[in-house]
Amino acid sequence: MSNPITGTFALLRATWVLTREGVFASFPGDGLPPGPALLHRMAKLLARKPPSGRKPGVVPGEGLPRALQRLGPSYVKLGQFLATRPDIVGLDIARRLGQLQDKVPPFPDAAAVAEIELTLGRRVDELFIELGEVVGAASVAQVYKARIRNPDGSERFAAVKVIRPGVRQRFRRELDTFAFIARFLERFVPSSRRLRPKAVVQTLAQSTRIEMDLRLEAAAASEMGDNTAEDSGFRVPRIDWERTGRDVLTMEWIDGIKMSDVEAIRQAGHDMQALAVTVVQSFLRHAMRDGFFHADMHQGNLFVAPDGAVVAVDLGIVGRLNDQSKRFLAEILYGFIRRDYRRVAELHFEAGYVPRGQDVASFAQALRAIGEPIYGQPAETISMGHLLSLLFEVTELFDMRARPELVLLQKTMVVVEGVARSFDPKFNMWVAAEPVVSDYILHELGPAARLREFQESVVAVGRLLRHTPELTQGLEILARELPDLIENGIRLNDDTLVELVQDTKPGIIVTKIAVVTIAVSLAAIAWSMAVGG
Repeated sequence: MSNPITGTFALLRATWVLTREGVFASFPGDGLPPGPALLHRMAKLLARKPPSGRKPGVVPGEGLPRALQRLGPSYVKLGQFLATRPDIVGLDIARRLGQLQDKVPPFPDAAAVAEIELTLGRRVDELFIELGEVVGAASVAQVYKARIRNPDGSERFAAVKVIRPGVRQRFRRELDTFAFIARFLERFVPSSRRLRPKAVVQTLAQSTRIEMDLRLEAAAASEMGDNTAEDSGFRVPRIDWERTGRDVLTMEWIDGIKMSDVEAIRQAGHDMQALAVTVVQSFLRHAMRDGFFHADMHQGNLFVAPDGAVVAVDLGIVGRLNDQSKRFLAEILYGFIRRDYRRVAELHFEAGYVPRGQDVASFAQALRAIGEPIYGQPAETISMGHLLSLLFEVTELFDMRARPELVLLQKTMVVVEGVARSFDPKFNMWVAAEPVVSDYILHELGPAARLREFQESVVAVGRLLRHTPELTQGLEILARELPDLIENGIRLNDDTLVELVQDTKPGIIVTKIAVVTIAVSLAAIAWSMAVGG
């Protein structure tokens, strides 16, 4: 944790750069109290003129990408994160922050060679026939197109990703600044607490730490490769583990077209509408089926291979969902698709996302106000990003707090929808999502799922029966100590602890019968659920 003096100086530096680039001047100043209004006028005087020669503040957020670029790589990463959260910064600023993706100047080749040799412990000319040229540079690493000799003497191309020298130390310093700002906001700006800025910064810090260990990115790509081995239309590059370490990642070279070059993909004759559906359905399938998804699926990280498959690279940021979150996601989407707003509201309460003191019926009414307007509209006017923005506004009325574990999922859904719309302007997110969600509901919540639950219940009952002697012995000791416990509270002495551990007497037969009866009852309930559906 940074000390207050360091954090204050870093905050002042960030404030100065944002002021000079005209970021504060671009905010509307109408209706501000006298003090903030004076600061707003000063910000306009101090702002440098934009490159276009216009007065600062004419275009909202115009100077923000330049300011973040000047402030450092972690600010660039923060900008990339906010570019996918139009619900926080607005659509116009989110689009401008999108300029930060893959637009960082490369570092010298000599530094990259030194990193490779230090990480892998071998000379570059032993690892590669040729390292090649830089094909992409970002705030954390840059990528080369290298040539490698195979054991049989043939050659192949590979993508070699190398960490920027010194980036970890700089990230640590600048993330301390974010943490200082987040603490300041949560303490002095009550309206910011619902968005949990400290938790968001912690999520960003954790994701960047993982992103800067390329072994973890390689492992993520390998895991996703296993998960999608049988999927048609989607894959990830194979990893060259021999040439991979903490600061270097070598993977299969993809001979494809970046999905950011929409016109080139169209001219290559690919089915644009099918690609849009593939991107969205692949993401949803990974999230709901595998609980493991690519959390940075912008156009720069997606390629279209010659066979029409979508190939995802740069798995430095991934997301995971546990079984409860997967089920919650599926039922939320299914509820909106089926217009079952009551069920969607109940799910929010069951998951603890909305405080118990709120009214379920009123929350369902608010969700209806969000969901109903999307039905009957042309597909091109239905936006998942706009829907999420409205959901945040409504949930704020019900004291619903932002959930850090769902931030990556929510922002990636917005990005993926944007990719799909760039290929099919009339793309309908809900129509594309429906078959994937329905398959999940059928598999996880249908009769087959009930039978699996029954099987698990039988296993659980077996374990319970095996431990019956221990359970009954514990009940015997509890019964003996119960009067004293009621009178004096929990107070275990040494003799009691020894008995709990060492005593192996058969116990009370009646208690055994009771435990077995409970176990059989549980099995009967599970069976009735499985059969009754």
